[in-house]
Amino acid sequence: MWIPTEHEKYGVVIASFRGTVPYGLSLEIGDTVQILEKCDGWYRGFALKNPNIKGIFPSSYVHLKNACVKNKGQFEMVIPTEDSVITEMTSTLRDWGTLWKQLYVRNEGDLFHRLWHIMNEVLDLRRQVLVGHLTHDRMKDVKRHITARLDWGNEQLGLDLVPRKEYAVVDPEDISITELYRLMEHRHRKKDAPAQASSHHLFVQLKSLMCSNLGEELEVVFSLFDSRENRPISERFFLRLNRNGLPKAPDKPERHCSLFVDLGSSELRRDIYITVHIIRIGRMGAGEKKNACSVQYRRPFGCAVLSIADLLTGETKDDLILKVYMCNTESEWHQIHENIIKKLNARYNLTGSNAGLAVSLQLLHGDLEQIRREYPSVFSHGVSITRKLGFSNIIMPGEMRNDLYITVERGEFEKGGKSVARNVEVTMFVVESGGQTLKDFISFGSGEPPASEYHSFVLYHNNSPRWAELLKLPIPVDKFRGAHVRFEFRHCSTKEKGEKKLFGFSFIPLMQEDGRTLPDGTHELIVHKCEENTNLQDPTRYLKLPFSKGLVLGTSHPATKATKESFWITSFLCSTKLTQNGDMLDLLKWRTHPDKIPGCLSKLKEIDGSEIVKFLQDTLDTLFGILDENSQKYGSKVFDSLVHIINLLQDSKFHHFKPVMDTYIESHFAGALAYRDLIKVLKWYVDRITEAERQEHIQEVLKAQEYIFKYIVQSRRLFSLATGGQHEEEFRCCIRELLLSVRFFLSQESKGAGPLSQSQAVFLSSFPAVYSELLKLFDIREVANLVQDTLGSLPALLHVDETLQAVKLQCIGQTVESQLYTNPDSRCILLPVVLHHLHMHLRQQKDLVACARILSNVFCLSKKNSSEKSVLEEIDVIVASLLDILLRTILEITSRPQASGSATRLHFQDVTGEFVACLLSLLRQMTDRHYQQLLDSFSTKEELRDFLLQIFTVFRILIRPEMFPKDWTVMRLVANNVIITTVLYLSDALRKNFLNENFDYKIWDSYFYLAVIFINQLCLQLEMFTPSKKKKVLEKYGDMRVTMGCEIFSMWQNLGEHKLHFIPALIGPFLEVTLIPQPDLRNVMIPIFHDMMDWEQRRSGNFKQVEAKLIDKLDSLMSEGKGDETYRELFNSILLKKIERETWRESGVSLIATVTRLMERLLDYRDCMKVGEVDGKKIGCTVSLLNFYKTELNKEEMYIRYIHKLYDLHLKAQNFTEAAYTLLLYDELLEWSDRPLREFLSYPMQTEWQRKEHLHLAIIQNFDRGKCWESGIVLCRKIAEQYESYYDYRNLSKMRMMEASLYDKIMDQQRLEPEFFRVGFYGKKFPFFLRNKEFVCRGHDYERLEAFQQRMLTEFPHAIAMQHANQPDETIFQAEAQYLQIYAVTPIPESQEVLQREGVPDNIKSFYKVNHIWKFRYDRPFHKGPKDKENEFKSLWVERTSLFLVQSLPGISRWFEVDKREVVRTSLVRGTFFSLLLAWDPARELALMHADCVGTVLDPTGTPWSYSSMRTLCVFVQAQILEFGLAVHEKFVPQDMRPLHKKLVDQFFMMKSSLGIQEFSAYIQASPVHFPNGSPRVCRNSAPASMSPDGSRVIPRRSPLSYPAVNRYSSSSLSSQASAEVSNITGQSESSDEVFNMQPSPSTSSLSSTHSASPNVTSSAPSSARASPLLSDKHKHSRENACLSPRERPCSAIYPTPVEPSQRLLFNHIGDGALPRSDPNLSAPEKAVNPTPSSWSLDSGKEARSMAESGRLLSPPVPPRPALTASPVRHTAPVSPSPAGRSPLKGPGQSFTPSPVEYHSSGLLSNSPVLSGSCSSGISSLSRCSASEISGFENPVNEPAAPAPGSGSGYGAPEEPVRKDSKTPPPYSVYERTVRRPVPLPHSLSIPVTSEPPALPPKPLAARPGALENGTRRTEPGPRPRPLPRKVSQL
Repeated sequence: MWIPTEHEKYGVVIASFRGTVPYGLSLEIGDTVQILEKCDGWYRGFALKNPNIKGIFPSSYVHLKNACVKNKGQFEMVIPTEDSVITEMTSTLRDWGTLWKQLYVRNEGDLFHRLWHIMNEVLDLRRQVLVGHLTHDRMKDVKRHITARLDWGNEQLGLDLVPRKEYAVVDPEDISITELYRLMEHRHRKKDAPAQASSHHLFVQLKSLMCSNLGEELEVVFSLFDSRENRPISERFFLRLNRNGLPKAPDKPERHCSLFVDLGSSELRRDIYITVHIIRIGRMGAGEKKNACSVQYRRPFGCAVLSIADLLTGETKDDLILKVYMCNTESEWHQIHENIIKKLNARYNLTGSNAGLAVSLQLLHGDLEQIRREYPSVFSHGVSITRKLGFSNIIMPGEMRNDLYITVERGEFEKGGKSVARNVEVTMFVVESGGQTLKDFISFGSGEPPASEYHSFVLYHNNSPRWAELLKLPIPVDKFRGAHVRFEFRHCSTKEKGEKKLFGFSFIPLMQEDGRTLPDGTHELIVHKCEENTNLQDPTRYLKLPFSKGLVLGTSHPATKATKESFWITSFLCSTKLTQNGDMLDLLKWRTHPDKIPGCLSKLKEIDGSEIVKFLQDTLDTLFGILDENSQKYGSKVFDSLVHIINLLQDSKFHHFKPVMDTYIESHFAGALAYRDLIKVLKWYVDRITEAERQEHIQEVLKAQEYIFKYIVQSRRLFSLATGGQHEEEFRCCIRELLLSVRFFLSQESKGAGPLSQSQAVFLSSFPAVYSELLKLFDIREVANLVQDTLGSLPALLHVDETLQAVKLQCIGQTVESQLYTNPDSRCILLPVVLHHLHMHLRQQKDLVACARILSNVFCLSKKNSSEKSVLEEIDVIVASLLDILLRTILEITSRPQASGSATRLHFQDVTGEFVACLLSLLRQMTDRHYQQLLDSFSTKEELRDFLLQIFTVFRILIRPEMFPKDWTVMRLVANNVIITTVLYLSDALRKNFLNENFDYKIWDSYFYLAVIFINQLCLQLEMFTPSKKKKVLEKYGDMRVTMGCEIFSMWQNLGEHKLHFIPALIGPFLEVTLIPQPDLRNVMIPIFHDMMDWEQRRSGNFKQVEAKLIDKLDSLMSEGKGDETYRELFNSILLKKIERETWRESGVSLIATVTRLMERLLDYRDCMKVGEVDGKKIGCTVSLLNFYKTELNKEEMYIRYIHKLYDLHLKAQNFTEAAYTLLLYDELLEWSDRPLREFLSYPMQTEWQRKEHLHLAIIQNFDRGKCWESGIVLCRKIAEQYESYYDYRNLSKMRMMEASLYDKIMDQQRLEPEFFRVGFYGKKFPFFLRNKEFVCRGHDYERLEAFQQRMLTEFPHAIAMQHANQPDETIFQAEAQYLQIYAVTPIPESQEVLQREGVPDNIKSFYKVNHIWKFRYDRPFHKGPKDKENEFKSLWVERTSLFLVQSLPGISRWFEVDKREVVRTSLVRGTFFSLLLAWDPARELALMHADCVGTVLDPTGTPWSYSSMRTLCVFVQAQILEFGLAVHEKFVPQDMRPLHKKLVDQFFMMKSSLGIQEFSAYIQASPVHFPNGSPRVCRNSAPASMSPDGSRVIPRRSPLSYPAVNRYSSSSLSSQASAEVSNITGQSESSDEVFNMQPSPSTSSLSSTHSASPNVTSSAPSSARASPLLSDKHKHSRENACLSPRERPCSAIYPTPVEPSQRLLFNHIGDGALPRSDPNLSAPEKAVNPTPSSWSLDSGKEARSMAESGRLLSPPVPPRPALTASPVRHTAPVSPSPAGRSPLKGPGQSFTPSPVEYHSSGLLSNSPVLSGSCSSGISSLSRCSASEISGFENPVNEPAAPAPGSGSGYGAPEEPVRKDSKTPPPYSVYERTVRRPVPLPHSLSIPVTSEPPALPPKPLAARPGALENGTRRTEPGPRPRPLPRKVSQL
């Protein structure tokens, strides 16, 4: 039975549990669980990381921990009772664990390893804490280390800053917001800018001395030298080196490393140097023989210098090599370091090229204890401490020092009867009064222990030696009296014996007879001569002698003048016990000389402060002893002396002695009667303030009032204890009178910074320190009243100088921080006066820093939800006094411009954060009663309105991201909680006062704007938080976004008809709110859109504004990453449900559908843009979105923006051709006009003409880079035309040269023919723009099928490659997966003219083979019925699929969607037979011309041809042979055989008549052929066959063998064996519209490149004989067929047949690319052409087929045929190039670019494709007609259209029906908008005029014989109506 647990509530999983049992809960090791029930060794509960899932788990898998339970029951909360630091460590390490792994993924190795070490260190510290065996101090130290490392890790990982108090995390609910802000500020400031250490230390370690000529021991002396003052500033670090240059005592590391301590910040300068002096121990001369002398001397060796400037950067200098200079002149040894510093080292030699001193240096910061903690390695092996000379900057009480520094300076000696100067050595001893030498009291430096005697180094032959060696004598105080220092001078002989002969001595006492020590300074000592055997052991013999040549003893001695030899030393005493000052001694001994008391008191101010503080207690006892002795006489002087000592302790050097004085007052002070004299003198000074002219001394008195009051209070307490409290009232009266005098002088006003105001400032600065002393004697309320009266007496703000203002606020601040203010009883007294002064300062916006600090302290004293009556009353006072001024202050501060370079974090001097914290504290402590009183306090609605606007504005400021640092999430959440609580209170006031007739738009708009930006805050987006952080926020505050969303909805519903004021302004903000991924918030906010639609429908009858605003904002918001698929579905479902019963339901559904489709595309676009590299998905998605904005939304600006986004993608992918076509979309929206355009995207403000010119040049450049030079030529012509119209010949010349260069590139450079691939995207996992659609893709250069397949599978890594080419079924379409179907397809060029023209170079033809392609095909073999085992070809059929795209390739993308597919099936045997038959040209011609007799060439139904049809075709073939034979016979028949020939001809015609065979079209033009089925199978060669002038001989355009069959291998080709077999049985044809040309299917079994089709599958290459052995190698990769189709050959006939006039029509010679297909089902209005051009040039496939298009299609230029002169037909215009693009019009045809000699003529559309012919030549050709924009063609300018013969009204042919499924040119085709003038074709592509007859004459213009005969030239077309101006929105 499951029992609820009582104590087992919380545990940690110690072993992973898979939860395989029923109701089992899966747990991972380390998870924390909350236990609900238990049963027989099992627990039931949940993991805290996922509390929604509950289950059971074994109890043995959980380690229980102590915890407390809150809210017992269903919603109980378990809180572990462990140390808060441990809890924080656990949760933090869990968060770090996830982020730490992500660091490895992001390859941030450095932080990864550092964090790993920190995590291990924290875990070790955590174990120490959990063990619980640490002492209190050690525990505190461990917690400090833990929190420091946690903060470091959080900062490195970008996590939140944690507020802490004494290492524990602070709950924001338990402290005031101002205190929370201070904690955050302190931690942030500590993190940003660590405090500058006041103490610094230099670590020095000697490694070795590298020198080649060593061999003697060395002494190395380090010291710090101040080059500015030319003196050492530190003691010496002394160490010895052995003969190898290494430390002599390697086992004692403290001997060769030292720490120079107590360096002040002022001593870290560039002119502070480390000096190193090196002394050798050995012979007198370095080059002497070893046996020359056995005595060793200290001799100078070298010096090195280093500036500490390089160490100021904080870098450690390891293995630094110092250059060592040798002194050549020993007399300069004392200043060698100075000369080196001054760069005078040229006079010294280096010890060697590679010689030097190897040292390690490091500069450390902080006090010594901190250094010991942070750098344990420095102290672990021992280090010597080198002190600073003298006291440190701060003298600490209790510091015991008694060091006498003596510097052996120099000497002056006589030769002593020798011919050369002496070698003098000085020996020093410290001798006590009894004559005994003091042992070990001479220190050479910190590295060596003290010695008993000192020997100086010896300067060779120098009677005036200068040593400058510093020694320290640490002599105890008790041995100082009577001791003296003796110096002995010896001459060191250089002879073999090496004797040292004594020749003199000097001495100096350490203390004088009056008790004063040796004064500091230089002393000239007398050198007393003596002999070697003189006994100096008895000091009484020489102590009576004079020791100094100065007046040290006060009298001159004859001995001082007798000697000429002198010795100089410098002494300096650093002692805390001894003094050198006689005045101090006189004062301390005042009782022995009472008459000297006035003089001693006067001289006290002249005594050095360090002397006074050394004897502080003795001095104070002396002063109060004198006061007790005679207060009347010495009271004033003692008071002044006391003031001097008190103010001396204010100095930073001595302020640490204040505790010494405090201790003295509490424990040693005994002046029970002193308070009377102190009060009396102090009042006397205060009363004189207003009268005295010089107030410096009075200000000194006021500055010392704190300690004066301390002495007064302590004296009174001692008196009360002694007398039992006598004269209490008298004392109180004295104090009141004193404070009354203070109030009087404080109330005095003075203009400017006069002496009086300075005195007032001095008093106020120290007055708060008196409060605590007064509280020792008076009641707290009494003291509060005294302080209130004193502070209330301050003058008005306007009449006070700025210094006094600051001091006054400082005084008030100290008052608030004092004990007096913390007591509620006194606080209620002081608060009004504090608020009064704050209000005055805030109103004047002065001293904001101090005001903010005071306010923070005021609010720190009260906690949230404090229900004490006193606190509530205080809040009342504060709200009434400061709320309004606080809001204004925040507005004023935040509106100030911030300095440049300021970071998002406000500097701590900027008080905005503190004022904000004060405001939030005040608002959080306000209750319902406070809010109600506040709202009731406004007398008018205008005042309430201003207040609400003000507070809403302030709240918007508080929500700004820059208000707090980004890691202050805790502070932001608290602020948001206060804001939403306040808004809920104020919204009631908004509803009650500003609705209906009192409606105020501004205040409501401010409210909604605040609510929206509140919800959109980054710190409230819980989805971005870690699970643990999200859980904590929800538990403490809930989801504040939902709360505010519900409030928005509620307020919106209250607006009623006033909602119209906010439509459409609030659509964007509300839409942004709904895009937040919070389901509850979305459910609340989305219905508002229905409300908006409803009210907009009521107002204007539609909701176009709502739709427009929604669409505009969706793009920008979703591009920022907002919104998801769930939102799209929710938006659709909620709104559709809402509008079900609306009358405007249909339009609403349309709007919702449009917005939903836009979301689909925007989501796809955003997902595709996340990929780093540019791929097909990005481009395809952008194209889809671009088309959607154009066709469905008609959003011009967004359309243009996405044009440029697509353009940038193409440039990045180096798709230059596609980039050019893309930019052409924008170009087509512009006109050549001077309309000004605004600045847009990267375009500057310019005219429309300038922008269009810029676009043209950019497009030409991209066409050039993409090798699409033909399209670039057309644009060159267009812009050249503009230059010519403006007579800008300079640019015109450049443009012509550019055009010429493009022609050259066409002829000279090689272009690759790309492969084309069909790709099918099936399955619901594909993006919307690809889902269940098929595309044809233009491959990259050299890209074959295998490479393309791999690329597609890389772009879609989750896609599955389909293993067949069949159309997928519905299960594939609806699958939750991705399927790719890829195979190669063959392009079918629609323009055959250039390809069939003889003499056109291959590099020109290659462009037209693979460009401007709409149609593609592929073949798939299959067996129909059962497979015949004996002959598999019998049942083998071929399925040919033709794919028609929505736009031609290339275009704005490398792939386009398939618009339509046509499938034709036929038997392989019959198709092969017929193809072989038609391989013969005449048969092919006949099959095409008489298709109505023979039957359809390729029967789509697959029905077998009848025997009669085959027989008829064979008869036609035989007749054709006979016809050719008769023609040859006629040419060669003799005259006498003419009758026979005539008979044969007659019989031939009779035979044809009997068979029903029509005339052929070889020599004479045949009748037009009408196809009954309307199939446009006509010859696409618009150039007819040529004929000689006599008409008797055929001049074929080219021989059938002149175009050898060549192959173009596809990447999906079959094996060579299969290709060879197929090539022998397959006929070739150019078009699928005519003879069937069978192809093999693409790879139908696999996408693998290793797959090959079966040998019996037909070839997939169109029009090729694959791998045929009959073909030459150079033709194997062409697209041409081995045998030409009939349309490529000249038609022929023997005798002409008259052409019916009704069949003679005049056509524009335009290629099939621009020909609209006829649709007989269209009505006449549908066939009409819209003459008004659209303002858009976009074709988005199926969606844009209804869009009208204007202008003329500019096809890539085609070489024109030469002008003809030999025949009348040569006056006709040559054929225009076949355009590649299609018009976006459904019906009408498209105009084109004429050739240089071509002119249009009017005509109507033909009903079907017909033959156009010339009655003069009798030669016909098959051509397709075209249509112009309005009624077919435009009329010529200034000339009516020539009527066709035989027609009553011009061209009476019926208009051709336009095929409904005709393709239209893409919007990116090179497109001309208006007809300015004919654009000439490039001459470089023209065929030069020759005298020989042309290969093919131009097609004659039918029905214009008159015009041609008269030689009348056709005029240019008439002016076309100018298109309506396009709205480009000034873009």
